[in-house]
This record gives sequence, C-alpha cells and structure tokens, in this order.
Amino acid sequence: MAEAHQAVGFQFTVRPDGVDFKLSQEVIKNIYLSGVTAWKKRAIQFKSLVKMFSGRRPLLYSFQASLPRLPVPSVDDTIHRYLESVRPLLDNDQYNQMEILANDFRDFKAAQLQRYLILKSWWATNYVSDWWEEYIYLRGRSPIMVNSNFYIMDLLYMTPTHRQAARAGNVVHAMLQYRRKLERGEHAPLRALGTVPMCSTQMERMFNTTRIPGIETDIVQHLTDRKHLVVYHKGRFFQVWLYTGGRHLLPSELETQFQRILNDTSEPQPGELKLAALTAGNRVPWARARIKYFSQGVNKVSLDAIESAAFFLTLDDEPQGYDPAKTNSLDSYAKSLLHGKCYNRWFDKSFTLISYPNGKIGINAEHSWADAPIVGHMWEYVLATDCFHLGYTEEGHCKGDVNKGLPLPTRLQWQIPKECQEVIETSYLSAKQIADDVDFHGYLFTDFGKGLIKKCRTSPDAFIQLALQLAQFRDQGVFCLTYESSMTRMFRDGRTETVRSCTSEAVAFVRAMEDADATNAQRLALFRKAADKHQNMYRLAMTGSGIDRHLFCLYIVSKYLGVDSPFLKKVLSEPWKLSTSQTPQQQLNLVDINKFPKYVGAGGGFGPVADDGYGVSYIIVGENLITFHISCKFSCPNTDSYRFGQNIQKAMLDIQGLFKPENDEKVVERRKHIENGKKHI
Repeated sequence: MAEAHQAVGFQFTVRPDGVDFKLSQEVIKNIYLSGVTAWKKRAIQFKSLVKMFSGRRPLLYSFQASLPRLPVPSVDDTIHRYLESVRPLLDNDQYNQMEILANDFRDFKAAQLQRYLILKSWWATNYVSDWWEEYIYLRGRSPIMVNSNFYIMDLLYMTPTHRQAARAGNVVHAMLQYRRKLERGEHAPLRALGTVPMCSTQMERMFNTTRIPGIETDIVQHLTDRKHLVVYHKGRFFQVWLYTGGRHLLPSELETQFQRILNDTSEPQPGELKLAALTAGNRVPWARARIKYFSQGVNKVSLDAIESAAFFLTLDDEPQGYDPAKTNSLDSYAKSLLHGKCYNRWFDKSFTLISYPNGKIGINAEHSWADAPIVGHMWEYVLATDCFHLGYTEEGHCKGDVNKGLPLPTRLQWQIPKECQEVIETSYLSAKQIADDVDFHGYLFTDFGKGLIKKCRTSPDAFIQLALQLAQFRDQGVFCLTYESSMTRMFRDGRTETVRSCTSEAVAFVRAMEDADATNAQRLALFRKAADKHQNMYRLAMTGSGIDRHLFCLYIVSKYLGVDSPFLKKVLSEPWKLSTSQTPQQQLNLVDINKFPKYVGAGGGFGPVADDGYGVSYIIVGENLITFHISCKFSCPNTDSYRFGQNIQKAMLDIQGLFKPENDEKVVERRKHIENGKKHI
C-alpha cells in the first residue's frame, strides 16, 4: 500500500566514523539489538502460550512459536528475478547497462553483505521487519498524512442508525470488546486459506499506541491497558473514561458521553482548533515544537492524554458515506477519511475512528505499526458486533439503560503561545497543499465479480492485475514498474513483500489486446500465460522468495559498511508509478454476505504514491462486486483518477469478453456505454 511511497529514495544516515572496523561494529550492534528485541517478544508470547495451554481451543498466539523464520534468498536468484522484472521496461541499451551493474554487484560486493543478512536471520526472528519499520516508516521526515496513512470505510449500503452518538457508542464498545479479547489472546489464530497459521505479532500494537515524532527518527510508543479515549469535536479535545466500577462503559453510557460532547457549545482555546495539524505536516517541525512547547505544564498533561489514549475519536460535523444518488459521494468520503481538514484527525495515533453526523463511520490508520489486513481484521469484528450483536432501539439509540451519573467528559487544557500557533499554521498549510492535490475516484464494479472470474478458471487477483496493466497502458501509452503488496505473515514477524506485476508476459498480453490483427484465441492464450506467471510470482513473494525486501536489506547493510553500490542505488530509487494492493475481506466470516448482501464493507485505500502515477486499492467483495479506490495528483497533467477508473472498467469487460462470445449483448452494451461516456469527459 502506502509503503511503496516510502520505499523510493529514502534517506539513510550512519553516525560512526568512516573506518571499516567501526562500521562493521555498527552493523553487528544493529543485528544484535534486533535479536534482543526479538527475544523480548518471544518472552512475552511465551507467557501468553502458558495461559493458552490450559484451554482446548487454539487461540491467537497458539502457533506463533512454530512459525518458520523468513529465509534469506540467494543473491543469484534475486538478481536473476530482478533483471527479469525490469526487462520489459528497458530498451536494449538500458537493460545491458543494468545487467553490467547487477553482475558487478554480484561478483564483487554481494557476498560480504549477504553474510551479514544470514547472520541476522539466525539471530533475529525476521531479518527484514525491524529495518523495514525503521527506515521505510519511522525515519521518513515528510508528512505521514496521505503519504503513509491509509483509510478504511464503513459498510457500503447499510447505516444501522443515523444517530451519531449512538453509532459511536456501539462501535467504541465493540472495539473495547475486541481489545479485551486481544489482550487475553482469545481471538482465533489467523490462518491463510483457513489452514496455514499466520503471524499475529502486528496485532499487539493495535491499541494504546502512538507514533512519537523525533528530529532524526520517530518511535512507536505502545503502552499497556489504557482506560480513556480522547475525542475531538469542533476544535475542542475531550477526555472520556472508558471504565466505571471495573467494567467497560456500556454502549448506552458511551452514547450519553458522546452526546454531551456534541451538545457542548464551548469555544476552542487559542491554538487548539488546528493543533492536530502538527501531526499532518513535516515531522521535524512537529518534533521540535513538541520539545519546546509540550514538554511541561498543562500542554504536557494534555498531550500525554492524547498519546496514551486507547485510540482517538473524531466527531465530525459534515455527513459522508456512499450515496448512489450522488456521483462523487465515494470520492468525498475517501478524501475525508484520508486527510479530512488536515487538523481533525490525530495522524500519529495507531488509528483515528471518525464518526459522521449521519451515522457513518470510518478509520484513518497510521502505517508503521501494522499493515491494512490487521486493521481490517479488527474492523470486521467491530462492524459485525455493532450490527448483529449490540444493535439499536427502534429510535436508533444504543440499547440499555441511560446512566446519567457518569462524570462529564473533561476538556483538555492548552496554553499555546503565538510562536507555537505559527508552527501549527505552517504545518496546516503544508498539509493542506498535499490534501488539495489528491485526485480521488471511488468506483464500484458491479458487472461481475469473483464468481464469474473463477468460472474462467483463473485467479481473481491475477485477472484484476492484468486488467490494471491494460488500463495503465491505455491511460499512459507506456508500461511502468508496478507494485503489488503481498504478505509474508506465514513467517514469524512477517509483514509484506512486493510482487512486480508488470511482467514480460503481461506486456505481451496487453500488446495483443491492442493489436487489431490478434485473434481472441491468441489473446486468451497470452492472458493465461500472464496469469500463471503472476500467480507464481505471488506464491514466491508469500513464501519468502521475493526480491524487493532482500534488495532493501542488502542496501541497508551496504550503508552501514560504507560499501558503495551503483546497482543497489539504482534499484532503490526506481519509482513505482502504479502502486496496487488488494484489501482482504471476510477474514473472520462473522457475517454471511450471501444471506445479508447489504452488509458488505466498501474496503479502503491510500494516497498517490508517485507524483505522476496512480495508487489503486481493490477489494473483492463476495461473488459479484469489486470496489476500486483510485488516487493520483491534480498537479500532474497526465493523470486523472476518473479516467483511470473508466479504463479499468473497460479493461475488465474486454478481458471478460475473451471468455464469452463476441455478440454477448450485455458486454457489447457496456462497452458502448463506456465509449460514449469517454467522449463527454
């Protein structure tokens, strides 16, 4: 997802003097610390396992200790696959030059770097993940809003209540239930395809977690059970306690507290309205302001309340959500979740829950601590619990008695001097420029879905990825380096790997689709070959044989050792002009969407990755719906999110047409409709 943005041209600094021995010491020290962190995690997980052995049912961490370590691929395999991946994107001279760089690296520099990676893989539980978190996320000094954070939407068609405080009450209570089960390890273990155990480590920091800004690098602060929530509404920050008498507040009690905040007519204090813009702007000004203005007095107390909260809640004052009667409703909804007003989300929190006055909700999630499927797992539980277990009264209120004796939510107090207000305004203006540049299009593809694709005997993901390649070529007239996020959570502490979707086989298929002389039989044969290639690459990525994380770690070691590698520099600076990700659905299977087809989620998305490219998140929902979340930048004259959505739709239908007779009335009619629509753009 948004990690592709951070993975290009990141800055890396090493402090030791330029003496080889000292640099070698530095990398050994770093590897040692990685191992110490890993062993501390094991100790914590071992305590959880002890508790689990007393029960019969496998629980969240039951298989954690048995997960294998992520293997370090051989240098030869990685270089071979890398050269294969860039072949369709380079002319002969460019490819020959890249081959020379790659062979020089393999013959003279790779062996030394590889030895350190193998050493790290023996000592630490994962040779990639801690460096990935630190150098791709935490050391980035640019704004995390849009560039890194991602969002997840509410149910697409259903809004169980239109009362804002009631919906927030049920959802927050469901989140507290999820957190309690998480802390006790009571969730069922995560499994790929329902059978293969997956790593659950990322879930540990879901709650009570905040990214803390620093001058050179941020840190992720994770605390134990937190008993309060911080709520933002119309420029004011409120603290709400989540417990009373040793138990969670009931949904009806939470509704009462949130309604009290909605009814509060007090004005923001000086500097309070846009305070959260500090988390939306560049990291260094925020880090300096935090030290200078928030390290003592009431400002420190109030900031501590935010950073130590279970999570952050925004009660927005403008309705959002999908409305089929409004053409751009998904676009507006996505931009609201992704960046809002640039000051009404606390972008440093592990996630901000956003509640709208029409009852819709959504999430903005910080990316360093976990990837989208982890947040999605929690979100599925929350939505199912909200709608099918907690429910609402006929009037739309939370069920249960109203406890009017609860202490009132308390306003956080601030004393923000003029100088700090100027820093806040500068951060706001910087963030607003980024937000205003986001060109977003949300598109529901309803012509067919997973059900029909499977009848074509092909992988739905491969089908969509090839459609994206076809759409990209039609949109831009060229092929580009394409990033698809794959997971490596079948390994301990695994996160993601990259699938390079623009293969030679995909290029051959797209060219055939654009060749008027090619027959459908030829196109179909090339499609199957390209789809098979994509599936094989996806399997390699999932099973530890991907290339990009290996190259990334080789580069990190090279910087520690002071080894200059033109090959690695070239690889790590290549732009991903098309960044894609599939967000999984039905991880928990708590809702039978065949029985309740209106209770499907809309998925989520992320901001544009390249200045002149596209970000595309897609969600395969049930058998007959695929949602696309498309982003790019208004400042680029060559991209247009709506146009790209139209190209995706046509590409999907054209590929489907390979499997059906040419005179199929529905397909022909849809193609005509799309072509006519394009004439009016």
